[in-house]
Amino acid sequence: MSIDPASIAELAPPASLRIPAHIGVIMDGNGRWAKARGKRRTEGHIEGVKALRNLVELCINYGVANLTVFSFSSENWTRPKDEIVFIFNLLRRFVASDLQRLIRNNVQVRIIGSRDGLEPSLIRLIDDVEAKTAANTGLVLIVAFNYGGKAEIVDATRRIAAEVAAGRLAPSDITEATIEAALYTTGIPHPDVIVRTSGEQRISNFLLWQAAYSEFVFVDEYWPDFDEATFLRVLEIFSQRVRRFGGIEAASP
Repeated sequence: MSIDPASIAELAPPASLRIPAHIGVIMDGNGRWAKARGKRRTEGHIEGVKALRNLVELCINYGVANLTVFSFSSENWTRPKDEIVFIFNLLRRFVASDLQRLIRNNVQVRIIGSRDGLEPSLIRLIDDVEAKTAANTGLVLIVAFNYGGKAEIVDATRRIAAEVAAGRLAPSDITEATIEAALYTTGIPHPDVIVRTSGEQRISNFLLWQAAYSEFVFVDEYWPDFDEATFLRVLEIFSQRVRRFGGIEAASP
């Protein structure tokens, strides 16, 4: 469903909204935002970080427990090398400038995805931010970095296959719970709603297993323009959805 910006003025009061426990966001449109303004693509990524910072604050203020953002896809390696380097350096700068703020706000950070192809210094940074926020009990911020949903399922399958080969697991004992435990997102509830910006309406290899019963909301704004008004409209749309999870009756919130 696409959001009409003109309808933002008709937002319901926040008290009437149902707050999802987990929001997933495909942060799309940084480059197109920049191009539309005659700016470099890298400037779009900088503004995208500002939008992410704002979204984290919104999730804290509105009581969202989990937020997963798609920051760098395993398919993004096909982009120009200088843009990839810039995005990686932007992650370093984000951690350097925001880590203490995240700690003060009791945010736990988890960075999911493959470590293959990442520089050792970047891997150390990822490990450091996860370690320093591991004891936090507020918002769980999951950053999908060098991530692909298919690759995640392949990695989980390999882990399970290794257990079978070692004789620690029988094939007949493999269940959905077995697969869940082998995913990058183990221990994290599935997203209630997945939002994609920029008007595109596809999942793009994001949380393929976890999105089985997620609600989808597509907004026309490019990611750098995602603000509180759009956030509230997303919550309003989610609040109006009837979630049956394959059944006949609506599931309890």
